[in-house]
Amino acid sequence: MPFSTIRRATTARTLAGTVLTAALLVPAATACSSTSGATGAGAPTTASAAATAPPAAPATEPPATASAAPTPTGTRGATPPVAAPSGHAATTSATPPKGGQGVRTETLVDGSKAEIHDLGNQHYTAKIVNAGQVLATMETKEHDDGLDANGMFVMLSLDGRIRSWMGGSHQGPGTFKLAGGWTAKVTKVGELRYRAEILGNENAVYGTLEANQHDVGVDANGVSIVLSAGGEISAHE
Repeated sequence: MPFSTIRRATTARTLAGTVLTAALLVPAATACSSTSGATGAGAPTTASAAATAPPAAPATEPPATASAAPTPTGTRGATPPVAAPSGHAATTSATPPKGGQGVRTETLVDGSKAEIHDLGNQHYTAKIVNAGQVLATMETKEHDDGLDANGMFVMLSLDGRIRSWMGGSHQGPGTFKLAGGWTAKVTKVGELRYRAEILGNENAVYGTLEANQHDVGVDANGVSIVLSAGGEISAHE
């Protein structure tokens, strides 16, 4: 910030003395005394005024006004839309409603109905109903679920989607080619207990299904796979 500079006025006093005659000495001295007194009286007044005058106030610049923050064009925190898994099953359900305690009904490939209940936290149940009677109940809790309903295969995923299809099954034990490029190696472990290793490229094991007196299912990157407790396996893309 610029500062003001105070300058003091300097009064130069000049004393001139002239050797005069005695007759002129007194008037000249009186005149010099009067002139010097007048000059001396005026000089201190000027200096005092200069000394006591307050410094000029520094130029004050108006504070810069901060520009308003730009308004974001998008909404923060918005959840991006979930892409539907690939697959062309005629009975693939639409995107399930968000939130718990939702109930919706889907029509399966054989004409029966699936009443799907959203219990929250990826926990769903599906009642398979035909002519008012509950034929089976499916449930997802930390894993997908599957069902072999007399040749109609149903898969309920963790996100609440349900798929159903007919045919395309293989009876284990054995190794079978499935839809989507997968291979299943089915082995019998015990009575009504079968295991299926899902093989990908170079026969690497990508997952394992185990049906122990209960059908099981999985969504393998958009391919629905169901393994029954009787060792029958089917997949639909």
